Amino acid sequence: MTRVLHIALAEDWAQALERGRYETSTRGRTLAEEGFIHCSARDQAPVVHRLFYSDLPPHDLRLLVVDEQLAAERGTTMRWDDVPGSDRPFPHFYGPIPVDAVVAVLEITGPELPDVSGYAVEA
Repeated sequence: MTRVLHIALAEDWAQALERGRYETSTRGRTLAEEGFIHCSARDQAPVVHRLFYSDLPPHDLRLLVVDEQLAAERGTTMRWDDVPGSDRPFPHFYGPIPVDAVVAVLEITGPELPDVSGYAVEA
């Protein structure tokens, strides 16, 4: 079981709940525009948060814990892809993430991301 993280705008997550699938690749980009949904391992997420989301109020963000196997069972695969400038690959979903593959939705309440140690997230 591999679990990874995705930082979402609260508004995008609310829309996903209505549709049954999450289709935002990253801030301001859709799955259709990017071709995949950006995710992170546990140790990569704080860097992504700092670089791309730190200018937003924390209450506007959610940290999604996504289960790769549940997504795959519903038809969306994940790959670890090399990213220019990074010393290790990042996880990417190549299709919409079914909302029931998201096993936890954590509120971000400050400058640090919530502790995910209890969710078996990939290091």
